[in-house]
Amino acid sequence: MSEKQKVHLYIISDSVGGTASTIGRATMAQFPEVEFQLSAYPFVRDKNKLLKILKHAANDDAIVVHTLVTSELQEVAQAFCQEQNIFCLDPLHPIICEVEQRTSSEHLQKPGAQHQLDQKYFDRIEAIEFAVKYDDGLDPRGFLEADIVILGISRTSKTPLSMFLANQNYKVANLPIIPESHIPEQLWQVDPKKIVGLTNDVQLINEIRRERMIQYGMSPETPYSNIGRIEEELAFSNDLYEKLGCLVINVSKKSIEETAAIIVNTLNLK
Repeated sequence: MSEKQKVHLYIISDSVGGTASTIGRATMAQFPEVEFQLSAYPFVRDKNKLLKILKHAANDDAIVVHTLVTSELQEVAQAFCQEQNIFCLDPLHPIICEVEQRTSSEHLQKPGAQHQLDQKYFDRIEAIEFAVKYDDGLDPRGFLEADIVILGISRTSKTPLSMFLANQNYKVANLPIIPESHIPEQLWQVDPKKIVGLTNDVQLINEIRRERMIQYGMSPETPYSNIGRIEEELAFSNDLYEKLGCLVINVSKKSIEETAAIIVNTLNLK
């Protein structure tokens, strides 16, 4: 078996580095056969610190991705990388230049400008608190206040999805669907266009539930992981979704991000 090729990625930012990290990780995901080493350097706002990092990058023959917004640091990075023949990607600079040209305005050159404690920030905190308060059907009254109500049997990723959407400023409540449980009357008062029913493949749920039992130190062979029981739960939930007339998504082989995107686009929540 041949040894994996190695690539070193340097992520440099004058703020938290989320944009550059996302680009780096998206690239890494396209090359599973390559062994990547990712080095992240957030809050780089000093020329000497930047040069020290870039010298290490040169020694590692690294690919550099940076999102430096001040002209001074941009120029330092560009000049050093050109001189040392380092591949350097600055994803923000071209679009910033284009907007400046079209509008005759100058960008702020303010690191972390998108991470301000503005109203959107506090709305996001409120949405996260809402998702925690109304998680797992703890209080059905939250259904009437929610932007999105997520339904699903156990192990269909209701809570992670709720939290992810909350981080996008949506108020989300979720309800576990169990055949023996009473369906809260508040659910029938919610606009079906706000409701999302999650489903999954029987075999996948079986595997997830068996693994959960093993993690608890219990036998994987329980009614909870029984195939027949899972089929019964799925049939019950699908029947409920049909009665509600809501959006139904099979989360099998979908990431949380993919499912969230489907919800936002289909429900026109942009």
